[in-house]
Formats: sequence, structure tokens, C-alpha cells
Amino acid sequence: MQENQRLAPTIVGALGIVYGDIGTSPLYAFKESLAAAGGRAGSAPEILGVLSLIFWSLLVLVSLKYVVLLLRADNAGEGGILSLVALIQQKTGQAGKWSRRAVAIGVMGTALFFCDALITPAISVLSAAEGLELLGPKLHQFVMPVTIGIIIGLFAIQRRGTDKVGLMFGPIMLVWFLTIGLLGVRYIVIAPQVLMAANPLYGLALITTHPLLALTILGSVFLAVTGGEALYADMGHFGRRPVRIAWFAVVWPGLLLNYFGQGALLLTSTQPVEHPFYALMPAGALPLLIVLATAATIIASQATISGAFSVARQAVQLDLLPRLMILQTSAQARGQIYVPAVNFFMLVSVLLFVVAFGSSSALAAAYGASVVGTMLLTTVLGAAVAAVHWQWGPVRIALVFGAFLLVDLAFVAGNAMKIPHGGWVPLTIAAAMYFIFITWRDGRTTLRAELARRAVKLEELPKLLEGAARVPGTAVFLVSNAGYVPTALLRNLEHNHVCHEQVVMLNLEITRTPRYVGPRAWVETLQPNVYAVRARFGFMETPDVMEALRSARQRGLKDIDRDVSFFLGWHLVRARHRPGLLTDLRFRLFAYMQRRSAQAAEFFRMPTHGVMVLATDIEL
Repeated sequence: MQENQRLAPTIVGALGIVYGDIGTSPLYAFKESLAAAGGRAGSAPEILGVLSLIFWSLLVLVSLKYVVLLLRADNAGEGGILSLVALIQQKTGQAGKWSRRAVAIGVMGTALFFCDALITPAISVLSAAEGLELLGPKLHQFVMPVTIGIIIGLFAIQRRGTDKVGLMFGPIMLVWFLTIGLLGVRYIVIAPQVLMAANPLYGLALITTHPLLALTILGSVFLAVTGGEALYADMGHFGRRPVRIAWFAVVWPGLLLNYFGQGALLLTSTQPVEHPFYALMPAGALPLLIVLATAATIIASQATISGAFSVARQAVQLDLLPRLMILQTSAQARGQIYVPAVNFFMLVSVLLFVVAFGSSSALAAAYGASVVGTMLLTTVLGAAVAAVHWQWGPVRIALVFGAFLLVDLAFVAGNAMKIPHGGWVPLTIAAAMYFIFITWRDGRTTLRAELARRAVKLEELPKLLEGAARVPGTAVFLVSNAGYVPTALLRNLEHNHVCHEQVVMLNLEITRTPRYVGPRAWVETLQPNVYAVRARFGFMETPDVMEALRSARQRGLKDIDRDVSFFLGWHLVRARHRPGLLTDLRFRLFAYMQRRSAQAAEFFRMPTHGVMVLATDIEL
């Protein structure tokens, strides 16, 4: 009984965070799909055909692929494409051929997912604001200002944290799904023949009778499933069971009833219907639906923004991005974070999308071209996880994931038709992000190799400390490689010729699990008053130096609360000229990012006082 009491609010919470994106798709998906098929009010073959494609797309891609199957592929409760990469690396190691391929696929999928996070707030808020046009033709001029105002306000509140606002998300989305479902039922009762669209033959007939429009239709139908990847990435917020129950009990029925209700409305209409979603509501209550739709799109956008923050933190921890300032906005909710650089980048990008495209229909031409790539790559990595983790045989993998792959490829072909009409924009941004990810990862590998060449092994530490004068206090040195003397310690001995009474060399290790479970720190005594401390954090956690030291004290480290100094080594990277324009550009870009990445003191949550930075000049 108590478990069920805890489960209910978790399911409601999942409605707001996990299903905000896909939950607002009825605002535009059916309208754009019918327009792509050349359909209109009263044209039964096109209406039933589009509904059939939407029905089976939601069934196969979302219900079966994501909710039933891929939610099993969680990394300590966390989902998303980077979690699939981490699962593969757990079995294959990080240096093997298959691991490198998985990382490359994961990096590409992450770049594409980021672009989806840029378009979702733009198309969601804009499509809701366009409902104002139905209240009066003169209100058209307010659509763009209202959209821009909502978006600016949405990104402005991120700094304050969204944990309190988040308590309202679930109930509002519950009202949203119940409302859109009931609106659909009203017209399904009037035209029950619309339910025939559940027969896949109607969808096949639409494709075969419109061969020249087939790919364009598929590209538009894909708008109905664009939140599938987001629900998998956000699984860690609530767990597998609440996400599944929320989908099958609330979200899926609400979506289907609304889509079929829009179809029933058009089957019985003799006049053109510009916005079939809003036409489901009686004219007198239309303002209420516009307010509810706006709230739902804000929630969908907020979920996308929070997801982008989480993905950015994962990318930093997995060494795909430079260190970014990451602020915790809630003492209770670990997942509530704020990344200023990502927030500013998303705000500018979303506003540019809104202004440049101008309408939800124009944005629909660009939407989906990026996220469909993520879905395809997720299928590929999911097959690899099934092989190495679930021990599936090749025949079973080919039958299950091969079927999903065929559907994904069909939608890839459909979304390829959008490239000339705006789809090239998110794909270009994704390519730029991929270039940045790979440049940073390869640059870090080269930098580590150069540091290893220069490094001094711990075995030589007694000789280094032998002639150094001792001064009172404790010195904590951060070290990236636990087997070597920190560069900051070498510079301190070289320039100051002194050593503190107690020396702590702290290595912070990022594991391939989202949150590390187990002893936080280990302490090794190298010689009297000289300690090597190794602390572990998961890739969804923000490393915290003080937390690591507190844990180390419990494991035998002497008390260091008083008179402690922190020493950091800063690698001042300079890129030397290399033959080849692209190679030279990559090393210069890496050097630029390295010099401007967030300081370790901020990133590792070190005290604001008592931190000293010692630079080492490195040419790559």
C-alpha cells in the first residue's frame, strides 16, 4: 500500500518531466502530416491514412522500442544515448575498437540530441501562441512578441532553479492529457468510423497511392514521435516503472484519442479547418485551451532545457566538452542544475529559430531532421547492449532491432526531404557540435600523452621532498593521474623550494556509472604526512573536493580543517603549426577551449579562498 502511495506522485511527476515533449505534439503533428499528404477536411483516404501512420509509429517506435525494450537498457537507473555508450564500455573496456566506435556513435547522437533541444522550445511555444489567431485576426501581430516574451522569461528563470516550479508540472500535464483525450472522444463519438485508421492497410494505401509524397508524409508523421528519445534520456528522474505506467495509462491513450478526434472532426467538416487541434474546443472555452496549451509547451520546453543541462554535464564528465560552470539549484534534487553557458547558447539559438522561421509550420520543416538521427544511432547502440549485456543471439538481435532499424531508416529517408527546407540548419549545428566534441576528446588524449611524457612517477617523490624546507599547514594538490606527482607540486618545489607539513595528492576519478555507489575515497600513506587520496564520482555527479576530503578523513586522513592551501596545475596549451588546414584548425580550437574552460576551483567546488594556481606551458 505504501509503495502504491509513493508510486502515484512519481507517475504524475513523470508526466511533467518525461512526457512534456511528445505530449505537445498534437498541436502540430496531425495538421502538418495531413498537409504533406495533400489532404483537407472531408478527404477520408488521406485523413485515415495519416492517422494510421501516426498510430503505428507511436506503437512501434515509442511503445515497443523505447518504453518496452530500451528502458531495460539503463545504466544504474539512467537512460539516454551516453548511458548506452557507458554500458558498452563496461563490457568492452574504454580502449578497445568497439568501445571507440560506440563513443563515436554516442558523440554523434549527443550532438543531434542537442539540436532537438534547440528546436523543441521554439516550435512548442510558437504553436501554442498561434492559437491567438483564432480569437481574432488582429491578434496575429501578437503571436511573435508573445512567443519571444515567453521564451526569454523561460530561460531567465533557469538561474533561480526550477525545483519549486517543477512541483506543478506533473499535475498540469495530467490535466493536459485528460483534456486533450476528452476533446478527442467528443468527436470520435460523432464519427466512430475514424477508428478504422488503426488498420495498417490505410497507412500503406496512403503511401502507395502517393508515391511522390511518401517520404514527405513520413517526415511529417515523425513529428508525432519526436519526444521518444527524450523520454528515454529522462528515465533516471523517476525510474523505469513510473515512466512505463504513465505512458500506457495516461499519455498514449490521451495522444491517440486526440489524434483520432482531430481526424473525426475533419471527416465531418465541410469547411476548411486551419487548426484542427484548437477546433476541437467549443469557441467559448477556446481561451482556456490556449492558456493550457501555452502552459504545456512551457513545461515541454523546461523539460528539454533541463535535459540539455544534464547532457552537457555528462559530456563534460565523459571528456567530450571543456569544464563548464555547473551550479546546483536545489539542495534536495541532485538533478536540478544550471549551466550558464548552455542556457545562454540555447536562448540565443531558440530565439534565432523563432525569428528566422516565423511559424510552427515553417519550423516543422526543420524539426525531426536531427532527432531522427539520434533515434537511429540509439537503435544501433541498443543492439550492441543486447549483445554484450543481455546475451542475445544474432538471430534475435536481427529480428528485433532489425525491424526497428527498418522503421528508423524509413523515417530518416522521410526527414531527408526536409533538408532543403530548413532541415539543413539543425544538421549543420549538429555537425559543428560533433566537431567540437571530437576536437576536445582527441585534444585531451594528446595532452594527456604529453603530460605523461613529462610526468614524474610517485617513486621519485621522496627524493624531491628530501631537501625542501617544511612550512606549517596542509597542502592539497589535485592530480589527474594517480600514479604521478602533481605538476603543481613540481612547480611549487621548483619555484618556492618549500613543502607543507602535510601533503595530500587528490585524484578525482569519474566512473562510467551515473552515480557512484560505495566508499567515496581511499587513502594511501606514501610516507609520513604525505598521502595519496583517490575519490570517485559518477558521470551524472559534480565532483566535489570538500566532499572527497570529508570522506577521506573517515578513511584515515588526518584532520585538515585548519590552515589548508589548495594548489592547482593549469596547463597553458599553445598549438604549434601543423600541415593540413583541418588538423591545424582542430589543435588551435582545442588550445583555445583549454585556455577558456572553467577553472578547476569552480568546477570541483573548492573553497573560494586559499587556492593557488601554478601554470605549466605546453606546446602541442
